[in-house]
Amino acid sequence: MEVEIGRGKKARRAYGFDDIAIVPSRRTRDPDDVDVSWTLGPYRFELPLLAAALDGVVSPETAGVIGKLGGLAVLNLEGIFTRYEDAESQLERIASFSRDIATREMQDIYSEPINPELIAQRIKEIKAQGVVAAASLTPQKVRKYYEVALEAGLDILVIQGTVVSAEHVSRDESRPPLNLKEFIRELAPTPVVVGGCASYHTGLHLMRTGAAGVLVGVGPGAICTTRGVLGIGVPQATAIADVAAARSQHMLETGDYVKVVADGGMRNGGDIAKAIACGADAVMLGSALARAYEAPGHGYNWGMATFHPTLPRGTRVATKQNGTLEEIIRGPARENDGTFNLMGGLRTSMATCGYRDIAEFNRAELMVAPALQTEGKQLQREQGVGMGASGTAATRVGVAD
Repeated sequence: MEVEIGRGKKARRAYGFDDIAIVPSRRTRDPDDVDVSWTLGPYRFELPLLAAALDGVVSPETAGVIGKLGGLAVLNLEGIFTRYEDAESQLERIASFSRDIATREMQDIYSEPINPELIAQRIKEIKAQGVVAAASLTPQKVRKYYEVALEAGLDILVIQGTVVSAEHVSRDESRPPLNLKEFIRELAPTPVVVGGCASYHTGLHLMRTGAAGVLVGVGPGAICTTRGVLGIGVPQATAIADVAAARSQHMLETGDYVKVVADGGMRNGGDIAKAIACGADAVMLGSALARAYEAPGHGYNWGMATFHPTLPRGTRVATKQNGTLEEIIRGPARENDGTFNLMGGLRTSMATCGYRDIAEFNRAELMVAPALQTEGKQLQREQGVGMGASGTAATRVGVAD
């Protein structure tokens, strides 16, 4: 439904996770009978979870832990781990910076050139742990570094930027744009995931490139300032639903099912369940995992554009380290706010609504519910517990933009 912004401009109403609710169906189900597995290319994963390609979240070591728990971790091939042999010392430096100098100092740290030998070394370190190796490169750098990554054994390539389009135009002939359709065809049979995007048409065009998956999310993450710096973005519930509709159209056209991955904006199990109910096949988490004891950020998380040399679009946020990756992902939970046992929360949500698997849950009934977070929760708000502990939860997971 369009609303009038002014006489010369109309706009669609869009919704975030806090604006909607999942409606229970006539059936309930035993949680043990719920299947939350999914596939990406030839790989099957027990959990519909990707760890975001952020230096504060994914190291070669945490990639191994997350892979063994049933998820998939994506390593940033343009980050600390491919610029420094001793990545740990740089991560400790970033954690030590005061707020007023953090961005400037990080710009200096990330000015160190990427080392192709470290790209190969890090991928081999992931593969040595017996898990699927996934890593990301930006559209600007992917042609320069993808071969060394594939030769080292990379299984899944993620081409990721703030906004990735299937068609980039430029008058600068010295910098030819990346033709995603041709490039992805060259990489076959390696599965390629591309994104982010936030609309039906962009999602459909990205799917037509031959991508195995599309990342959905522009600006919803806890560390992202894109919506403030550039003024662009779409609330996640609407963005996911739009791109899921593009997936259906693409399947009608080609018979190929492209996976939709919700990237950003999910703080707890309820948000993850809503992302799947809106149409996502899996979710990509950053700050929710950055608070793990094993996370390389030492209690901090920051984005891939936080250190941009001329126009940073992200911030370093503190995340209270209060659990292991296993506790956060699979439980057991020691808090009642949905920030632990995230996959258990998804499984229980699906069972409570009677859905057997992710494909069925994609068809769940949704309702616009502006009172969802506040109705009947006065005592929790007054006492700062449960759903009323918003300040505490923000400290744990990361401050949302």
